[in-house]
Amino acid sequence: MDTQILEDLGFTNAEIKIYLALLELGKSSVGPIIEKSGLQSSVVHTTIHKLVNKGFVSFIKEGQRNHYSAANPKHISNYIDDKKKEFEELLPFLLSKQDKATKKSEVTTYLGIKGVRELLYELLEAGGKEHHTLGSSIDSVMMGDAFWSNYHKRRIDKGIKAKLLFNESLKTWTLKNKYPNAEYKFTKSGFEPLTETIIRNDKVGIIIWVTPPLGILIHNKVAAESYDKFWKIIWDSIKKVY
Repeated sequence: MDTQILEDLGFTNAEIKIYLALLELGKSSVGPIIEKSGLQSSVVHTTIHKLVNKGFVSFIKEGQRNHYSAANPKHISNYIDDKKKEFEELLPFLLSKQDKATKKSEVTTYLGIKGVRELLYELLEAGGKEHHTLGSSIDSVMMGDAFWSNYHKRRIDKGIKAKLLFNESLKTWTLKNKYPNAEYKFTKSGFEPLTETIIRNDKVGIIIWVTPPLGILIHNKVAAESYDKFWKIIWDSIKKVY
């Protein structure tokens, strides 16, 4: 079972193992939890205490022993909602700190799927009315179909049109996963670079689809205009639109 989403939400590997063990065990003392999770006794005791504090595990005392139970998994959704509200209250303060920066970085690098995800979200907030992509290959599906579907839904909600110039290897996948408010063109087979370039307003994202993927975000209006002119030359040279 893929529990990556729980890690993305901030759960440690030990917290995930113990929570899943308790879901299966029901009410349990520490001994069976240690056995089922495969964790050391000290780790289990420390981690259960953390889960109790977070509200994901409850306990009752029976004799000399505590017996623990996992909270309803639906509570995780409530936890996410609460954290989102807390963050939204903090967000204006964080943005004001960012605006006060005397010198903002124009080039930022990212590593791994989580890093590239952040790069793509930066591009999503870049403004402008069109999203231009050049050179995406089949390797980009490592981000997951659900991520791309959600990403383009957010793009559509912002009223941004996409013009996507993909490599030939993505044609079959694209025809099964077409997004509204988007035009597609494909380079001919044999041209399969690992680099994808995305231009949005005054930002350029360059993603190298290796494992783990690498990303570079350039925030510079002149550079973005230059990349966009190059993108347009190639886009106009390919006639068929999907």
